[in-house]
Amino acid sequence: MSQNPENDFVYTTPRHVGIIMDGNGRWAQRRMLPRSHGHKAGVDALKKTVRAAREFGIEYLTLFSFSSENWSRPEGEISELFALLRLFIRRDLAELHKNNICVRVIGSSEGLPSDVLNLLVEAENLTRNNDAQVLVIAFNYGARDEIARAMKLIAKKVKNDEISSDEIDSQLISDHLDTKGIPDPDMIIRTSGEKRLSNFLMWQATYSELIFVDCLWPEFDKSTLSDCLVEYGNRNRKFGGLVKDTAS
Repeated sequence: MSQNPENDFVYTTPRHVGIIMDGNGRWAQRRMLPRSHGHKAGVDALKKTVRAAREFGIEYLTLFSFSSENWSRPEGEISELFALLRLFIRRDLAELHKNNICVRVIGSSEGLPSDVLNLLVEAENLTRNNDAQVLVIAFNYGARDEIARAMKLIAKKVKNDEISSDEIDSQLISDHLDTKGIPDPDMIIRTSGEKRLSNFLMWQATYSELIFVDCLWPEFDKSTLSDCLVEYGNRNRKFGGLVKDTAS
C-alpha cells in the first residue's frame, strides 16, 4: 500500500501498468489543428506519465506507441511519428538514464528505418543496467505477430531437437515472447473512451485489470493516473479462483 501526499489517498500499487495511448488525432481535430499537433501533445503526456509512474512506485510501465497495424496510416503521419520518436530519444534519453530507468523495446524490427532501429538499440544498451524502473516501449508491436514469432522460434527449436514438443507449456511460450523476464501487467489503461485491447499484450493480459478512461491521451496526467490506481485498488483480483471471505 502507498499514499499520495498531494491527494491524501491510499492506493495499492500495481507492479506493472500498460497503457494504450489513444486519442491524439481526435484531440487535435477538436481544436481544429493538424493531427501532428496531437502527436506532439501526446509525447508531452508520455513524459509526464513516465515521471508520475515513477513517483507512484510503478516498477514496469509499458506504453503502446506504434502498433503493427499503424502502417496502414497515411505515409506522412507515419513519418511524423518516426520523427517524434527520434526527437524523444535524442532529447529525453539522457533524463531517463539519469533517473536510473531501464528502457526495453518490444515489437518487430521488420520495416523500421535503420536510424530508428539504431536509436532504439542505443536506448536499450545505454540503460540496460538501470534498475529504478523499467520503461517498455511497444513499437511496431502487435500481440498476434509477437505470438506468431514465438511459435516459429519454438517450432525451429523442436525441429533442431533443442526441445521436445512435450516441453511446450504456457511458461515456455512466455519465455519466447518479447516480454520475457517482464511480469504480466496488473493493470491496462486505455484512453479516449474506446473499450478494446487492439492487439496489445493479448497473451500477457490474461488477468490484467482493464480500465478505460474517457480523456484523450494528450489530456492524461498524474491526476488521471492516480484515479486509475484508486479504481485498481478497489478491484477484486481472483485470478480464476475465489476471494477468501474475510467477514467470517
